[in-house]
Amino acid sequence: MALAAKLQLRQSQSLVMTPQLMQSIRLLQLTHVELERFIEEEIERNPLLERAEPQDETVGDQPQKSETAPEPLAGDDWFEGETEWSAEAISEKLDSSLENLFPDDPGTSERLGPDLTAQWKSASGNSAGGASSEGFDVGEMAATVVTLREHVGEQIALAFPNPAERLIAGELADSLDEAGYLRADLEEIAARLGADNAAVARVLEICQTFEPPGLFARDLAECLSLQLAVRDRLDPAMKALVANLELLARRDFQALKRICGVDEEDLLDMLAEIRALDPRPGTAFSGGASDAIVADVEVRAAADGSWAVELNADTLPRVLVDNVYFARVSSHARDQAEKEFLAECLQNANWLTRSLDQRAKTILKVASEIVRQQDAFLVHGVRHLKPLNLRTVADAIGMHESTVSRVTANKYMLTPRGVFELRYFFTASIASAEGGEAHSSEAVRDRIKQLIDEEKPADVLSDDAIVDMLRESGVDIARRTVAKYREGMNIPSSVQRRREKRALANAGR
Repeated sequence: MALAAKLQLRQSQSLVMTPQLMQSIRLLQLTHVELERFIEEEIERNPLLERAEPQDETVGDQPQKSETAPEPLAGDDWFEGETEWSAEAISEKLDSSLENLFPDDPGTSERLGPDLTAQWKSASGNSAGGASSEGFDVGEMAATVVTLREHVGEQIALAFPNPAERLIAGELADSLDEAGYLRADLEEIAARLGADNAAVARVLEICQTFEPPGLFARDLAECLSLQLAVRDRLDPAMKALVANLELLARRDFQALKRICGVDEEDLLDMLAEIRALDPRPGTAFSGGASDAIVADVEVRAAADGSWAVELNADTLPRVLVDNVYFARVSSHARDQAEKEFLAECLQNANWLTRSLDQRAKTILKVASEIVRQQDAFLVHGVRHLKPLNLRTVADAIGMHESTVSRVTANKYMLTPRGVFELRYFFTASIASAEGGEAHSSEAVRDRIKQLIDEEKPADVLSDDAIVDMLRESGVDIARRTVAKYREGMNIPSSVQRRREKRALANAGR
C-alpha cells in the first residue's frame, strides 16, 4: 500500500474554555467574602477599575446609570484612530464573543418576561437604616486570634522560672493536639531532652493547672477529672463515675449507681455536672475568625400576597470603569506596547463589570424559581417543603444544571422563616404510600423528630413503629432510612431513650 498525503475538510464542535469563560464560571460560585477579595485584587491590578461610591450610583432615591464603555473624545488619538468602542470591537479584542460566554443572558430587561415577579434591588450605599458608610465597623476592630500554643506559652513563661523546666514545658506544649490533649509519651520526651522521668512528670503536673482547666490531659477521663478538681467536685463517687465512662456511654445507670454507691437522684446530679464540662478545652483556640453569614437574597411578603425577591445590596460589589482616565492616558501613550496594555485593561474592566451584572441576574433568577417552587414552605413551614432537584430549576429558567449548581453553592437566602442556604431547598424525594405527591426528605426528618419528641416514657417508639406511623400518614419509607435520619439528627435508639426516660421518671417521684 502506497502512502500519500491528501487534504480533508472536517467539521466538529468543541467547547473551548477561554480565560474569560473560566473567570465568569468562577465568579458564579464565589461567596460574598471571596468575591470581595477578588474585586480588591482586580482593582489593585487594573488602573481603570474603581469602586462605585454611593454618590456615583444614586441621586436621591433614583439610581443613576453608570457608563461602562468609553465615549469618543475629539482630538484623542487612541487605539490607532478608532473613534468608537462597540460590542463588536470588544469581541474582536477578546478571545471569545460575549454571547458565547453568556448564553443564559436574556440581553435586555424586557426579555425577562412578565412572570418574573422578583425585582433586582440595585446596589446602593444607603443601608436599610440609613446608616452612614463611614459608620463604626466592629469587624475591623476585632482582636487578633490567639492560638493554643501562644496561650499556653504565656502561662509557661510565668509558671517556670527554671530554664530546664521551661524547655520541658515547651516540648509538652508542642505535643498538644487541637483539642488540648497531650499526644506524646513522657518517657520519649525525657529521653529526647536528657531529663529524668520524674522531672517531666512534675512539669506536666504543673501544666495541667493551666487555664482553661483540662489542658494537657492524656485522655477524656483525665480531662474531666482536672476540671472537676478545679471545681472541688472530685469526690470518690465522682472518681468512680469518671473511671467508668464506657458505662455512661451505654447509659447503664443501674451499674453506675452500684459502682458509685449513690442513689438515682445523686447520679442525675453527677451526670448534670459531667454535661457541664468541656471535653475539648483546646478548641476555643484552634480556629480563626469566622465570617458572619450574610444573606445574598432577601425574600419578604409583598402587598399583593406574593413573594418579593431582592438581591441584598451589601453582597453586590459594584465597580466602575474610569473612562475619563483611560481617554486621558491613552492619548499620551508613547508606543504600541502601552496602547496594548491600556486596551487590555479596558477589555478586562468591561468584562468584569459585565460578569458581575450577569452573576447578579443569574442568582436572582435561580432564587426566584426556588421561591416559586417552595411557596408552601414559606407559608406553612418545613412540613410542606417539596422535593426539588437542580434539573427542575434549570429547566424552568432555561439554564444548564451545572450553572444552577454553582449559583446555589455557599449562597444564602433570608426568608420570614430564617436564613437558609440555597442548597437547603434541594431535597431528595420520598414516595407517597398512597400514590400521591412525593414527600421531601427534610419534611420527613422533621416528622420523625416530632414523633420522638412527643413519645411517652411508657411508650417509646421503635424504628419499626415510626415506619408504620409514617406510612399511615402517606409516607412510604424503609426502616433503614428512618434509622439513618434518626442517627443524622443525633437521636439515640429506642432502647437508649427508654433507659433515659425511665431514669428521669424515677427521679421525679
